[in-house]
Amino acid sequence: MVSLTEELISRAISKSRPEKLTLPVPPRVDHADHVVKTALSGHAKLAADHLLHREMVGHLAETVGAIVRQLNLEFIAAKVEPGDSEAAAEEKVVRRHRCYEVLFEIYLNLVGVESRWVGFDRSEVEASLSYIEAAVREWEALERQEYGAPLVAKATISRILSDLKRVRKGDSMLAHMAERIEGSLSPDDLTGSFLRSAREAIEGNPYFKLSLMGACKFGNDYALGLRWLRHLGYVQVSTNPVLAAIAYDERPELWEEFREVALQHPEWLKDPEGHADEIAMEATRVGLMENFLVFRPPFLLSGYHDGLVSYQLNPNIAADVERSLSDALKFYMRTQEFLKVYDAYLLWGYSAAQERGRPNIVFKVAGAYPSAIEIAKRLNERGMGTNITVVYTVSQEVLLGVAEMEGMAKAAKRGVKVTQVYITNMGGRLEDHLREVEAEELLVKALERVSDKEAFLRGLAESLGALGEYEQAGGKPLEERARLLCRKKYLRKLTDERFVRALASSGLYASEEEALKDLSRREEVIGYAGILVTQRVYRILFSPENRPKWLAYIKRKWGVTDEQAEEILDRIDVLPASKRKPIDTIYTLASRNMTHTEFPNHQLKVFLEFEKGRVDVNDVLESVMVDHGHEVLEELMKRPDFVKAYEVPPELAEILKEVGVEGDFGSGGLRVEEWPSYGPCVKTMTQFIEGYERFKRKCVEFVRELARAAK
Repeated sequence: MVSLTEELISRAISKSRPEKLTLPVPPRVDHADHVVKTALSGHAKLAADHLLHREMVGHLAETVGAIVRQLNLEFIAAKVEPGDSEAAAEEKVVRRHRCYEVLFEIYLNLVGVESRWVGFDRSEVEASLSYIEAAVREWEALERQEYGAPLVAKATISRILSDLKRVRKGDSMLAHMAERIEGSLSPDDLTGSFLRSAREAIEGNPYFKLSLMGACKFGNDYALGLRWLRHLGYVQVSTNPVLAAIAYDERPELWEEFREVALQHPEWLKDPEGHADEIAMEATRVGLMENFLVFRPPFLLSGYHDGLVSYQLNPNIAADVERSLSDALKFYMRTQEFLKVYDAYLLWGYSAAQERGRPNIVFKVAGAYPSAIEIAKRLNERGMGTNITVVYTVSQEVLLGVAEMEGMAKAAKRGVKVTQVYITNMGGRLEDHLREVEAEELLVKALERVSDKEAFLRGLAESLGALGEYEQAGGKPLEERARLLCRKKYLRKLTDERFVRALASSGLYASEEEALKDLSRREEVIGYAGILVTQRVYRILFSPENRPKWLAYIKRKWGVTDEQAEEILDRIDVLPASKRKPIDTIYTLASRNMTHTEFPNHQLKVFLEFEKGRVDVNDVLESVMVDHGHEVLEELMKRPDFVKAYEVPPELAEILKEVGVEGDFGSGGLRVEEWPSYGPCVKTMTQFIEGYERFKRKCVEFVRELARAAK
């Protein structure tokens, strides 16, 4: 006789695995039957997302009622009896868990922005929510009657909240939300209080409010927690090998999924090193697959306008057009084959006119190289969207945006519906670079004032925690060692008290107070660099006065129709990224052609700004068009690398003249041939390549271990 304990329940749920999705889809008789069978096979999220379709409008409440009826019978039948074996008990526990899970997921979808995307009437949504609340409360009562406590309900809720709390190890908006929900749970009404608290957490979130208002679109710079962000209106996720590695660390079960893929490639097991890049590509695909699935509903509902996953191409070959295109095609085709199967379940019973399997992917193209122009054109020609990344300057963003336009125009003329594309603005990384340059200049000036330069630098290195690396660089010139100490790794702000103290002690400033005052002002000025570049790019491309000029240019230049030109321009978004402070979001919101991608900890900072009343959602509408004064800009223009970021080069000036965009844009912008040597580009590509190589080595070692085990 088995004893039903929390430990048994947790173990049963943890080790349960979903059944493999296969074609053709096994027999179903109606939508309710499809949802129930899909959920009980271990695909509760897919089952819930099946209802997010416009053909379900007007039938939602009736369908949810039918789902509840069928699940209720399954739940009752899954009672653990005294004579059950442990295996039988675990199977019944998993069955009840999946009943809870699918109703929770349907509930969250209907509370979230997703129900608005579909266009459900609020009355049918509220009716459906009430059915779900009644059902799970009855199940909870049944568990109390049978086992003395709602053990399966508790385990299911705990699992949901635990997944949220581990996003960025708790330093995230989602973890903050999970803690609040957890604190509001009532022991006497566990399921009801969970649903009520979850709804309050979603509907009270400023991102939810901004999304409903159409104030801006948002994306995540992290691979986990995406479903709850989707409930808030998020429609995009940016990824890279570093983030894929983090996903494997935070979800170790991904290694088991990758193991199944690796075992299907005997050539990998025979020669892991010879297939290292392919192994890394497939490991990334496995790590990101959940991202594609989460964003299928908005991708399909929006006609490929939203719900995109950004995948970074191998940074080692970013300057090689043909190899980059080849890698993109391989990844795209493999993803497409999987998504055809997934979509067969997601869209079962709906109109067959909608294309299945088209990947909701945009390829991250490194704008650090002139090759990015050709890669962007050719990927978009194929209907494969792009996210131009490693860009910091007006020059890069607008020129590469024009390349995306050209590619999309060629696709549109062949009848290919174009995919949303992005021009990333890594404003935070531009600021990091400007700060490092500023710190280097100040530190070199301070060095000129001290007699024992070695002791001065060594003391600063020790206080910054950089002594080990400083000593390793002992044979290098003092200026180079000074530069090492100014890297973001050791010095995140000019106002760092250790840096302030060192500069003041050199005599560069009369006192620490004077040093702090000057450095605070410098820090404030530099903090606007990314914002101002974002605003200039947006105004050049999408301001009310320039938008009609670009539409006319697209029609004239590439011979497309009015409708095609509008679609092309509408599907280019500026994507502010790598943000460091809340105003990087708050000052650059726009209702069109703007998607913000944000790290989980940055989301938390923005969330708290709104929650504490420092910002009102109504005060930030179209904030990208707000001027922040000429004083800051004048200060920034004294920095040569900002001039390169903010002004336009001659080749872009010619295009703007042809389009009819007017303004004083200067002429000192970064030229195309200068992209690879621009400081922020060099630093970021170095980091991306190092991150890619680390992840690749980890994946190759995993395959090598599989090969040893196979022998």
